[in-house]
Amino acid sequence: MAKTDRIDAQVLAHFAEAVRPEVRPLPDVATQELAVLVARRRQLMEMRVAEQNRSRGTPARIRAQIREHVEWLNRQINELDHEIGQRVRSSPAWRERDDLYRSTPGVGPVLSATLLADLPELGSVSHKQIAALVGLAPFNQDSGKKRGQRVIWGGRASVRAALYMATLVATRRNPVIRTFYQRLLAMHKPKKLALTACMHKLLTILSAMVRHHTSWSAPVSASA
Repeated sequence: MAKTDRIDAQVLAHFAEAVRPEVRPLPDVATQELAVLVARRRQLMEMRVAEQNRSRGTPARIRAQIREHVEWLNRQINELDHEIGQRVRSSPAWRERDDLYRSTPGVGPVLSATLLADLPELGSVSHKQIAALVGLAPFNQDSGKKRGQRVIWGGRASVRAALYMATLVATRRNPVIRTFYQRLLAMHKPKKLALTACMHKLLTILSAMVRHHTSWSAPVSASA
């Protein structure tokens, strides 16, 4: 968490020396390039939403400029989608994972490409570790005798955002996620909490599918 104090740095250095955490390799060049494309697509999407919001209540001349810019953004997004798709399908390893991911109801090309680019650890670490990496693991908010509410925070926001949109679709189209979501709502769980739990479940299912090299099926999702 960006420790800059000297004593904090010393404590962390001592911890690393004592624990010897596993060294993880950096993503290869192809993965880094895919991550850049996925990030750029996300930026263009944010620009488009911002421009569409600005068009409300503006003079006609300004609306025309905004409409022209939105059309340009749409073309750029479509081109990026095509390039990302080509890169994913040109790699045998990525193509296999893409097929696994997209066999799951609710998972589309955006989440699949985001997982490939920004979460290559999926399937190779435990479900608790992967939840923490994405920012879906609840953390304590305790201090002394105070026991605060457990909340999720941190992690890879780009993955979490894409997973959120996919989970919204999965609560309607994925039988396992839909049943789980409806059961939580029947237990009077808040919708936000229920949706977060569904995100965690969907992520766990995808991790199990990659680990076992198995496409979507009810038995795989149940075991996950």
